Amino acid sequence: MKKQIISISVSILFLLSVSCTTMKPTKEEKSDRIPAWALGEFVRPDIDHPVISPDPASAFYCPMNQAEVKWEESETFNPGAITHNGKIVVLYRAEDNSGQGIGKRTSRIGYAESSDGISMERRGEPVLFPANDAYADLEWRGGCEDPRVTMTEDGLYVMLYTAWNRKLARLAVATSRDLIHWEKHGLAFEKAYNGRFKNLFCKSASMLTAIKDDKIRIQKLNGQYFMYWGEHAIYAATSKDLINWEPVLDDNEELKVIAKPRKGFFDSIFTECGPPALMTDNGIVLLYNGKNARTDGNGDPNYPSGAYCSGQLLMDARDPLKVLDRLDKPFFYPEAPYEKSGQYAQGTVFIQGLAYLNNTLYLYYGCADSKVGVAMCSYRNK
Repeated sequence: MKKQIISISVSILFLLSVSCTTMKPTKEEKSDRIPAWALGEFVRPDIDHPVISPDPASAFYCPMNQAEVKWEESETFNPGAITHNGKIVVLYRAEDNSGQGIGKRTSRIGYAESSDGISMERRGEPVLFPANDAYADLEWRGGCEDPRVTMTEDGLYVMLYTAWNRKLARLAVATSRDLIHWEKHGLAFEKAYNGRFKNLFCKSASMLTAIKDDKIRIQKLNGQYFMYWGEHAIYAATSKDLINWEPVLDDNEELKVIAKPRKGFFDSIFTECGPPALMTDNGIVLLYNGKNARTDGNGDPNYPSGAYCSGQLLMDARDPLKVLDRLDKPFFYPEAPYEKSGQYAQGTVFIQGLAYLNNTLYLYYGCADSKVGVAMCSYRNK
C-alpha cells in the first residue's frame, strides 16, 4: 500500500478548529447561511491541496485489456465514504488515460483509508472494475463510476454505483463484508415492474441512513429500505433486500418527482443526489448537487455558469416523498483553486461521501472532476 503523508500539524490544526463545537449547533449558533435543520456548517481543513489526487505510478493488470493499465493516472474524484475498524474508508472513482474528454475514459473504484479523515493510505489496485464477468456488457468500456456506500446493522456494506458502457448509464449494486472484496449484483431496477426500467438512464442513489452506535447505518422506513436517486430531478425507490429496487411511481404510473431544478437558482439544471440521506431529529436531510444554468437569467448569477454547488432538502420523516424545506443558496460551492480547475473547468464540489467519526461528519467530494476534497463539521448524535 502506498502512503500519502500529510503533516501531523495539519491534523492538529484542524482538530482544534472543529472541536470548538461538540454538540449539534443550536439555531442561534448557526450562521445565517443555513437553517437549524440543515447539516453543517462544513469547513475545509487548513491545507492547500486535495486529499486524493491522481497517481501515474499506480498500475494493475486489467482483465478486459489483458494488459497492465495505469488505472488512476488521469483523474480521481466523486468518492463514497464510510467508517470501518475505526477508520474512514474512501471509495473513489479513478480514470485511466484511455481517451480524452469527460466520459471517454475507463473508470474504476479505488480504496483509501484514513485515521483522521485527511491523511490517506491508498491501495495500489482498484477494488471494483470491469471484468470478464456477467456484467461486462453493462460496464465496459466506460467502467464503474460514482460509488455511494452504506452499511447494514449486521455489517454488510452496500454500494450503489453507475455502470457505464459508454452507451447507457444505469444504477448497479455491489455488496461486501470488508470494502475490498465486492460481489456484483447487476442493475438496481432490472426486475422492477417486469423490466420496465431495465434500460432507464439512471444514476446517483442516496440510501436512507441514520447514525446508530456512532456509525452511519442503513435505515428502514415502513418496513422497507428507501433511497432517493436521480440527476435531472430527484426520484425515490424502495427495496426489500437492498439488491432489487422499485422506483416510486405517481398516480399516472410515471416516475414520482420529489424535487426538480428551479429557474433562477444555483440548481437550475440538475438536482443530483449526493451522499446517503440522513435521518435526523428534524426529518430526513438529503444533500444534493445543483448545477447552475449556463444561460443568462436561468441560473443564479452569483455562481459560475455550469458550476456544481451543494444544496440540502428536508423531507418529512413520516412521508419521505414530502419536501418540508429547501436551501435557496448553496451551503458549499467551489472556492479552492483545485475546485475550479481540472477536467471540469466551470468548477465543481460534487458531494458524494458522508462519514461519521469521533462526533464529526466528514463530507467527501469531487473537485472539478479531477481530485477529492473533504470538509467537516462537528455533529454529536443523541
